[in-house]
Amino acid sequence: MSSSILRLAPVSTITGAFMFSLVATVLAAPQGSPAPDDLIIKNATVMTASHGTIQRGNVWIHKGKIAGVGSTVNAPAGATVVDGTGKYVTPGIIDPHSHSALGDDVNEATSPITPSMMMIDAFDNSDKALYQALAGGVTTELLLHGSANMIGGQAVVIKNKFGFSKDDMLFPNAPRSIKFASGENPKRVYGGRNQLPSTRMGNFEVMRQAFEDAKVYRKEWDDYDTKVAKGDKDVKVPHRDLKLEALADILRGKLYVQIHCYRADEFLTEEALAHEYGYKVRAFHHALEMYKVGDKIAKDDTAIATFADWWGFKDEAWDAIPWNAVMSMHEGVRVALKSDSNDQIRRLNQEAGKMIHYGGATEEEALRMITLNPAWIIGVEDRVGSIDTGKDADLVIWNVDPLSTYARAEKVYIDGDLFFDSSLKGLGTTHFNGVMHTGGFGGSDDGAADDEGGN
Repeated sequence: MSSSILRLAPVSTITGAFMFSLVATVLAAPQGSPAPDDLIIKNATVMTASHGTIQRGNVWIHKGKIAGVGSTVNAPAGATVVDGTGKYVTPGIIDPHSHSALGDDVNEATSPITPSMMMIDAFDNSDKALYQALAGGVTTELLLHGSANMIGGQAVVIKNKFGFSKDDMLFPNAPRSIKFASGENPKRVYGGRNQLPSTRMGNFEVMRQAFEDAKVYRKEWDDYDTKVAKGDKDVKVPHRDLKLEALADILRGKLYVQIHCYRADEFLTEEALAHEYGYKVRAFHHALEMYKVGDKIAKDDTAIATFADWWGFKDEAWDAIPWNAVMSMHEGVRVALKSDSNDQIRRLNQEAGKMIHYGGATEEEALRMITLNPAWIIGVEDRVGSIDTGKDADLVIWNVDPLSTYARAEKVYIDGDLFFDSSLKGLGTTHFNGVMHTGGFGGSDDGAADDEGGN
């Protein structure tokens, strides 16, 4: 590999923040070769996230899938062998709330209801945040719209195949998700402009009216489809409205609803609205007060994607406690940890480790919070999130126990292909060749860098 060249190019000052348009130029030839049909990781401590930890375990990968896992596996004699002695193997980390590679386009803050926005249109597959996440063991991300809107845009799910094309990074056939946001952010954004909504009352009125409009639109199209099915050749095609189409798809259950929400009272209000209009809340994100009402939310099988120990960064976070995740888990809530930060995404394994300290989670419970549980929130738990036969071979090899502060990812595989190897010279990338970008957005929810509603 040729040497890496770092260039910092200050371009402007925007809202008082010093921004960079070009963070790093990396001149390199791709180091990787085609993934072998068969690869076996031998003699490692295999933390499956689904059925315990296997000491001196083996993982056999065949054509990008996990073909065997256990103390012994029946890999073919010609399989490529990776010595895992003294190492730990986990599923790839999954971040269910990320804004990596969306830059300053994360919020369409021109209306409180923008469900037809598509985050795929903002996705920059050369963003350095993707590389940093990959080097931290993150293999799958749910890239969400920001939290300026009561109903924001539609998310994109990626596999972090850094160096591949935009299309090749998309998670195949992942369910559609959409971002809602309750509380301070929407009321601050629009209230600051003297627009509706400027209060929590206004927030929920805007939502209700949006769904009332969507019900009318859905009926028009359902009636049209019924007439067409009966052979009516004179029926008039209704007007197509992308905003109402997306809202109707929420009512039809075609979109997973992911809600930015902090306060216990608002969890209950959001669930009541979901019951009223017949859709399902997949997860509350942030959810810092879930420990107060976890038993009630668990009944609806709504998960949470929360921080380990962030506290006091805004009014809605004053009642946050670091025991929230484990307390909610014990109340029956499915709990995931998430980054919401281009910095924190690099060390989600350490955030999981905190769960053992705060509340006494077991190693497997803590690991599930960054693997299998976020996979469920995204709707891809049948393909990733644990080391089980038949699942995608998205795996990380760690130098020590991954829940330790001393842990670092040594090798990261996605679909059985090696995308990061810390032993390589330079950045350890195996497929990237070109320029890494940044749009200047820090990627953190409610961060100081974002005055239009956070994420």
